[in-house]
Order: sequence, then C-alpha cells, then structure tokens
Amino acid sequence: MNTIDGIDYLAFVWFVALVFGYQMVAGFSRINARSIAGSIQRHRLEWMRGTAERDNRSADAILLGTLSQGNAFFASTSAIAIGGLAAIVGSGEKADAFLNRIPFVAKSSPLLWEIKIVLLIGIFVFAFFKFAWAFRLTHYTAIMIGAMPNPGHGEATVVERQIEDTARLSGLAAEHSNSGLRSFYYAAAAMTWFFNPVLFMVATAWVAAILMRRDFFSRSQRLVAARWA
Repeated sequence: MNTIDGIDYLAFVWFVALVFGYQMVAGFSRINARSIAGSIQRHRLEWMRGTAERDNRSADAILLGTLSQGNAFFASTSAIAIGGLAAIVGSGEKADAFLNRIPFVAKSSPLLWEIKIVLLIGIFVFAFFKFAWAFRLTHYTAIMIGAMPNPGHGEATVVERQIEDTARLSGLAAEHSNSGLRSFYYAAAAMTWFFNPVLFMVATAWVAAILMRRDFFSRSQRLVAARWA
C-alpha cells in the first residue's frame, strides 16, 4: 500500500525546519561574523591586501587552484551520487524486503521509498550546483587578482576597492562551497530515514548540533578568530 505514516510526515517537517532554520540563522550578518566563516573572511581581506603588495602572485594562484580543485572534486562526487540514486529509483519493493530483515527497521511503502530517494537526489543536486558555482567563482576571483593594481600604480581608493571586492568574491565562493559541504552532512542524516523516522529526527538534530559547534564553538573557530578577540 502506498501510505505514509504520520511519524514520517513529522520527521520530514522536522528535517526541513532544522535545515532551513540553521541556514537562516547562520546567514544573519551579525551571527555569521562570529562564526569561523566570518573570521576567515577577515583573513581573506588581509590576504588580498598582501596580494596587492606583491608583484609575483604565483603563490596566490596556487592557493586559488587548490580551492578550485576541491570544489571540482565535490561537484563530481555529487554528480556520481545523483547517478547512483537515480539508478535505484523504482526498486522500492526489493529494497524494502532487504531492509525488513534488519532488526528495528520501520516498514515503508514503495511510495515512501521513492520519496526518500528523491529527497537524497534533491540534496545532492543542490550540492552539485553549489560546488559548480563555487568552482566558477574561484576562477573569477583569480581574474580579479590578476587585474588588481599595485598600491603604487593607482589611486589608493581604487586599489582598496579592488581589494575589498576581490575578498568579497572569494568569500561568496566559500559561502557556496560551505553550503555544498553542509549538504553532505544533511544527506548523511537523510539516509537514516530508510531505517527509522525517529532515528532520522535524532540524526538531523545531531547533524545540526555538529554544524553549530564547528561553525561557532570549535577550537578551530577560536584559533581563526584569535587575532580579533
């Protein structure tokens, strides 16, 4: 029967509420400024100021190339995950028969199975677009660095504006990349829905807590923000 229990509805709503709630809260400028991403953005501004002073910017190109390769890798990984999930669409009855052999696994209808697969596909599609755009923004950042004048070869206000704009563009690339990485965390939580909706709710809350700790209360955040403490 293609039925969906109320607990599954509740688990899905819980997942959506926590994911979008965390994204909205972490996106507020005052809150974001206290996160590791906000602290890193201040380092990016210092990085670009140092870049403007250098005639040889090969080290900056290497750094941007490394960031670009990371985004390309995760974009490819997301595409592979989408293909794998699409290949098992329609196999709900076989998968349900397999899962029913595992203790404490809640039974689900073929319709619910398809919904779970579509949810995972949606998460990885979102991640793919985020990483692909971050990949492009990193290239645009490299162009902005190449066009950056040295302080002695232009008006101070023009140079400072180019420094700030380049740092912001690099920060936008990182913001999209971070959203893509968070999607992998959310996908790990969504996978537990195949076993039990209650476990799905617990895993979602656990992932949100991990992200909050790493963004705002981790040792790495304190180290990155120590200069401005």
